[in-house]
Amino acid sequence: MSLINEYSNHEIKAFDKDHVWHHLTPGSAADNGLPVFVKGQGLDLWDIDGNQYLDASAGGVWVTNTGYGRKEIVDAISEQLLELNFFASAMGNKPAAVFANHLIDKMPGMNRVFYSSSGSEANEKAFKMVRQISHKKYAGKKSKILYRERDYHGTTIAALSATGQSQRRDQFGPFVPDFVEFPHCFEYRSQFEDSTDYGLKAAKLMEDVILQEGPDTVGAVIIEPITAGGGIITPPEGYLKAVEQICKKHNVLLILDEVVCGLGRTGKWFGYQHYDIQPDIVTMAKGVASGYAAISCTVTTEAVYKDLQESDNTDKLGYFRDISTYGGCLAGPAAAIANMNIIEKENLIDNSAKMGEILLQGLAVLKSKYPIIGDVRGKGLLVGIELVTDQTSKQPVDESVAIRIFAKCKQAGLLIGRTNRSFAEFNNILNMSPALCVTEAQIQQILTTLDQAFADLTVDLT
Repeated sequence: MSLINEYSNHEIKAFDKDHVWHHLTPGSAADNGLPVFVKGQGLDLWDIDGNQYLDASAGGVWVTNTGYGRKEIVDAISEQLLELNFFASAMGNKPAAVFANHLIDKMPGMNRVFYSSSGSEANEKAFKMVRQISHKKYAGKKSKILYRERDYHGTTIAALSATGQSQRRDQFGPFVPDFVEFPHCFEYRSQFEDSTDYGLKAAKLMEDVILQEGPDTVGAVIIEPITAGGGIITPPEGYLKAVEQICKKHNVLLILDEVVCGLGRTGKWFGYQHYDIQPDIVTMAKGVASGYAAISCTVTTEAVYKDLQESDNTDKLGYFRDISTYGGCLAGPAAAIANMNIIEKENLIDNSAKMGEILLQGLAVLKSKYPIIGDVRGKGLLVGIELVTDQTSKQPVDESVAIRIFAKCKQAGLLIGRTNRSFAEFNNILNMSPALCVTEAQIQQILTTLDQAFADLTVDLT
C-alpha cells in the first residue's frame, strides 16, 4: 500500500477520472467523477471523500457474500501465496484439492471440479465440454446449446451468444453459431392468457424449441436457476423439475449457471437445491471467494468427466484439452476454503434465508403503499422490485425512473442494484442482495431508506 499512499486523494481521483475505463459506465458519467471506494467492513463502505454507505448490492454484482474486511480470508491467501502462489492446474496442489473435496460434499451427484477465474470463463468451459462430447459421441451433430430469454451467462462472445438480453448483445455480433434461444419462465409477465400450470407450460415452450431444432442436434440447455440480472425471476412451480425431465427425455445435458446464486445467496448452498433436480454441469464464480480472489468452477458429474477422457489408445485428442491460466493461482481455492468456513461457522445460509424473508415481507408492505411497485420477488438474499406505471396494467416505467430511485438511495447512503441496459423497455427492476452476514437492523435500514426514496419520488412525480 506504500506506493498507493504516496498520492493525495485529489491525485487519485484525477487518475481514476483520466485513465480508468469503468465497467458498464458511459464516459459522460465518468467525466463527472465517480465514487472512489477506499475501505470496507462488513456491509459498510467508505469512499475517498469519507462518505459512508451500506452496501445492499454485495459489491455491485452479487460477489461479497461474506462481506468486507474478512481477515481470516486475507490471512489464508497470504499464507498460501508465501508458500506457493502458482502452478498450472495440469498438476495438483493442496488448496485446489481440499476445496474441491469440500465443494463436492455440498453437491450430491456431482464429482469433478474444473478451475478457472471468472463466471464467463466457467460457462465457456461448459460449452466446450458439450461441443467436445458432441464430436466424440455424436459425430459433431449434437452441438446446439439452448439458452433462455432474460438469462445472462457472461461477457465473452460465446457467453453473450448464450445470453437472452438484447441490449447486452447489441453491437457485439456476429455471434457464435448453434446457440438457440427459448422463451422465458416469467409468470408476472406470462405469455399465456390462462396461466394455470404456468411452470409446466413454460417448460413445454423449451421442449418445443428442442423439437423444432431436432433433439439429435441439441447437446445442452443452460439456465440460471433463479434469473439474476434479467429481473430476479424465481422459477414457477414445477418448472425446473419439468426442464430436468425434458432434458433427460431428449438426452440433453442440463447446465445450471450458479454464478450469482451459488454459495448461499438464495438460502441454500446452490439455487437449484430448492427444486429437487440433478444437473449435469454447474458453473459458479462470484461468491465462491466473495471477491477476495478470482476463482470460478465448472463442476460436472462423473459421467461427463468420463465422456471427456480418451476412449481408446488411438484417440489422442479425446480428453478435455483445456486450461485456464489463473485457474492455477492458489489464492483462489485458498480464499474459497476460508470463505466456505465462514459461511458454515456463522450459519450464513440460514441467515440468508431468514433475512431474505424479512426483506421480502418489508418490501410487500412498500408495495401496498406505493402503486409504482408492481412486484416484489426473490429467494434468500436475491431480491427484486419491479417498477410499473400502475399495478393493474403492469406497464414498465422508463429506465430513468429506476435510475432516480437508485440515485436517491445512493445519496442517502444505500447502494442497491438495478437492471442496467439489459432489455429495451424492461430496465425497470431494482435489486437488493446484501452480504449473507446482514443483520435485521441493516435490513430495516434498507427498507427505511427505500421507503423514503419512494416517498420522495411520489412527490417528484405529482
